[in-house]
Amino acid sequence: MKNFMSKKLFLSALLSVILLGGCNSILDVEQESSIIGNGYWNTPDDVKAYLTGIYFALRDGSGTGTGGVMNTTFWLEDRGDSFDIGLESGVTNAWQQNLNEANAPSWLDLYSVIQQCNMLLKYAPTINYPDESERNRAMAETLVIRAYVYFTLVRTFGDVPLELEPTESDSKPALGRSPATEVMTQLLADINQAIDWFPEDNVVDKSTVSKPAAYALKADALLWKAKVLEGGSADLEATLMALDKATAMVSPLANYAAIFATDNKQNAEILWSMYFERNEKSDHYGSRLKPRNIFVESAANASEIPYAVNGARSVYAPSAKLLAAFDAYPNDVRKAASVITAVSTAGNVIGVFDNKFRGTAYDDDRHFDNDIIVYRWGGLILMKAEALAALNRVQEAVEALNLVRERAGIGSYTGATDKTTVEKAILDESFKESYFELKRWPDLMRFHAGGTINVYDEVPNLSGQTLPLYFPIPRTQIDLNPALKQTPGYN
Repeated sequence: MKNFMSKKLFLSALLSVILLGGCNSILDVEQESSIIGNGYWNTPDDVKAYLTGIYFALRDGSGTGTGGVMNTTFWLEDRGDSFDIGLESGVTNAWQQNLNEANAPSWLDLYSVIQQCNMLLKYAPTINYPDESERNRAMAETLVIRAYVYFTLVRTFGDVPLELEPTESDSKPALGRSPATEVMTQLLADINQAIDWFPEDNVVDKSTVSKPAAYALKADALLWKAKVLEGGSADLEATLMALDKATAMVSPLANYAAIFATDNKQNAEILWSMYFERNEKSDHYGSRLKPRNIFVESAANASEIPYAVNGARSVYAPSAKLLAAFDAYPNDVRKAASVITAVSTAGNVIGVFDNKFRGTAYDDDRHFDNDIIVYRWGGLILMKAEALAALNRVQEAVEALNLVRERAGIGSYTGATDKTTVEKAILDESFKESYFELKRWPDLMRFHAGGTINVYDEVPNLSGQTLPLYFPIPRTQIDLNPALKQTPGYN
């Protein structure tokens, strides 16, 4: 990643993001600067710099939407059951399950990334490349990023506008929402094209997209298609084939806590992660479950707690439900690596905090500079167990489940082996294994759609509600674009 983030390239990428900042959405767009139109695309270095800008936008967003794209718990965690209220205010409407047309989140950050991807996919083919494989790799990475963003949109909004060309003029027609099945067909086609374009089969840099990472995304999308969008067994079989390709490039670390160490970010378990480095980016979303120093400096175990003077704000705490899941197995090594309790000298609990993304303690302060993990061995193996169970290959599902359980120190699964019970065990294991890794809400949605659970019974803030499980879109966007229709259930 050092070469990827060279000073010259960083400045070029920053310029790209600034110039693209006015492009809020394919649906509400200020026109691209002519520098980023025909006048910008001249050399392979222009494509490389622009792609770096796309990675920044994927991680952070442009500030036009709700909390960015990847560096937020909003889209893929807040509506789940992993968090309780922490020591400070700031919980979202998504966590409160208080969503309506007036407070609906904006998808502008996500469509801004899609717009940037569409720009590169349009102009990269016009540039002369001495090495054609370099163009293919850049376009393959861009297709996977666009597919990942669309996958995020489908999982959170359901039906969404499908834009495959950049918006560069006022004459472009406004788009309505395409069926989620249509969007899924397109993003899977993009992933398959990317797999064909990648010039190498291995992982070159875990901070960028690779062919194995594309296979991981393909498996994730196919599993959603099979269970939520009423696909079939062929999708589940294809999920397993894609997972075989992805997991061939990763292996488990014996020490679970070491997966998240900032001095070993690109370890053997990681397949794809979002890059962080101090003085480049240090406000990882994990800071929202960390305490400020004023709350815990007097704790008996203060030296063990990842607190910070600046940048930490314990808006959320690990939920009581999560703690109970860990406590069901006292030997589970993941608990100490995932949560930490601050205790006063009198033995009273001050607060419970995340311990997974601890950041790094420097002389001036602690900086939360963990990479954001997109795919790693533990989650991929549980995805395999889920697909096997859905195919009613229960014994094979248990064997995959046991790989994760045994690394966690809790031993093999000994429960009932009917399909539903094993599926529930897989979901429970993912709760602990992938806690705080932006997996919980999609997990709950898949197992709800598959009939394993009722998500309204699983999530405390959904209990007794009839709130739709997809997000609404803001009424202001519908007023600006009548082609858009509100998410069912919010009218």
